[in-house]
Amino acid sequence: MPGSGKTILSQQYVFSNATVERPALFLSTVTEPVDKVIRYGQSLDFFDAAAIRDRRVIYEDLGVLLTRNGIGGISPDIAGEVLDAIDRFLKELRPGILVIDSFQAFHAFARDENQFRLFLHGLIRRLTASATTAIWNAPYNNEQAQEVAEFAAADGVVSLDIQRRGGRELRVLQVLKLRGSPFLSGEHAYRISTSGIDVFPRLADHQDRSPYELSGERVATGVPALDKMLGEGYWEGSSTMICGPSGVGKTLMGMHFILQGARTGQPGILATFQETPGQLGRIATGFGWSVDEPGVHILSRSVVDMYIDQWVYELLDLIDKTGARRIVIDSLVDLMVTAGDVVRFREWMYSLIQRCARRGISLMMIVEVPELFQLRRISEQGVSHLSDNVILLQYVQDGARLTRAVTVLKTRAARHEPVAHRYEISDRGLELGEQIALER
Repeated sequence: MPGSGKTILSQQYVFSNATVERPALFLSTVTEPVDKVIRYGQSLDFFDAAAIRDRRVIYEDLGVLLTRNGIGGISPDIAGEVLDAIDRFLKELRPGILVIDSFQAFHAFARDENQFRLFLHGLIRRLTASATTAIWNAPYNNEQAQEVAEFAAADGVVSLDIQRRGGRELRVLQVLKLRGSPFLSGEHAYRISTSGIDVFPRLADHQDRSPYELSGERVATGVPALDKMLGEGYWEGSSTMICGPSGVGKTLMGMHFILQGARTGQPGILATFQETPGQLGRIATGFGWSVDEPGVHILSRSVVDMYIDQWVYELLDLIDKTGARRIVIDSLVDLMVTAGDVVRFREWMYSLIQRCARRGISLMMIVEVPELFQLRRISEQGVSHLSDNVILLQYVQDGARLTRAVTVLKTRAARHEPVAHRYEISDRGLELGEQIALER
């Protein structure tokens, strides 16, 4: 659709690949004059005025020829002025890349469909003979793409779209066709900035059946009594879900986990959408801790206008940079809302968990649930099925007083104590107490 970035993407490709020997030729039709294309192009970081001066990138305008005589050509033997001009450019300039912006104009200036098809056939013959890579920009939607002749003739079709999801806009790129080549299907988020178009391929990994080493080590939670309930802690590289209502201590348990790792030589990342680094620092100071100690890394982002795949690649880059062995995500509910689609979110979570498991990274995911007492379900999206461990934090009524209880619901490939323990939040963090009987 208009404004989706077609012209920007084609110019970005042009400036990245044009050479003096095989320059890039950008042909405008009647949508925008050349001077306007260049004027707005100059605001982009990849625009290189030197490439225009040394004729690596060449702009030409077909608008005058189109408005004067249309696409011409009344038979296969009579090409018309537009094809003659393109033929002359191909022979004189020998471009490696040819951009036509917008290709839809050729439809508008054709007398009928038969004349357009003759024009299209002649154009493809010339491009094939000159070994030129051609990019045709056009404001078509996916339904039109199934009807017009140029989509059948094209070797590749890339769709740029702007979708509305709730009150948000999401830009998505989709490869609809790529003749003779594999490609990653589905919708991929992208953004437009002065750097051009940045694409974030959707995280959707197929099952990797290649062998990898499973660690036999256990990692401490930072709460000694909880380690005992788990049977000496979590398996290294396992995924853990921490579930509970607001204020019950979920974030605090995540901080225990990250700080314990930092003290034992396992760098960690606390990825949060709830608190800023300053707010986390204040929380940590209240317990005599510091989030500034070596091995602790904070990834704090707002959910406003956030793309889930852009965020995950930022997380993966930070893992590579820091060598992180532990990750806490606070919270999954924010990512569920950002994903906007149940199936998409489950694919995304499966892929992230598998990537962490294969690299031996211990992943903790925090989920807030609405019920304060007697929880009946802990994950609306079935993420608990993907988790190796599930820890439930909840409130228990003790007369007029509310107390907190923790229960280990699940530990995959390990024994655990499936009982509820009272716990308190003291100036040292979480401290477990005696077993407690929960009311039905």
